[in-house]
Amino acid sequence: METKIYGYVRVSTREQNLDRQLLAMREFGVPEKQIYQDRRSGKDFDRPAYRRLLRRLKPGDTLVIKSIDRLGRNYEEILEQWRIITKEKQTAGVVLDMPLLDTRQGRDLTGTLIADIVLQLLSYVAQTEREFIRQRQAEGIAAAKARGEHLGRRPKEKPENYPAVYSLWKDGDISARGAAAQLGVNHKTFLKWAQEASA
Repeated sequence: METKIYGYVRVSTREQNLDRQLLAMREFGVPEKQIYQDRRSGKDFDRPAYRRLLRRLKPGDTLVIKSIDRLGRNYEEILEQWRIITKEKQTAGVVLDMPLLDTRQGRDLTGTLIADIVLQLLSYVAQTEREFIRQRQAEGIAAAKARGEHLGRRPKEKPENYPAVYSLWKDGDISARGAAAQLGVNHKTFLKWAQEASA
């Protein structure tokens, strides 16, 4: 039976570039029509190209990815996908950035064991790093708030005629929409300002 070589590339957003991963696939010798591409986050497996690829894989085929995080974002997901590819599908897995993760060679017990240990270690490190990043972000936000710094978008400044327009609205002379139109803001913004004034 003829075996095939496939590649999988992924970026999280439409703005990100696949070129580096595609170049690596071509240099490895993956045929253009057998490279599957997703522009989706790694947070779940709602990825059309990846699903199609999994259906294609047959025993003896080879799947090439640039780095292990292309499979997923967390430790359990990465291990589960590696298990599906190498055990269920009986496809060889090749991770270009990590030569030890290449199950084409050493398909014996020792080779498989080494690949599994390396993968578990890499996945653990990747997951830990993400948790550290989240923790540092949370600490940074807390420190900024403690210093009294404003985070996020600055509130819209009220126009000079706001007090007069607000009085007209409060007295029932104009509607909230009318007040918003006079101030050149949207209806929600005016109501938010009005709530703040009465708080």
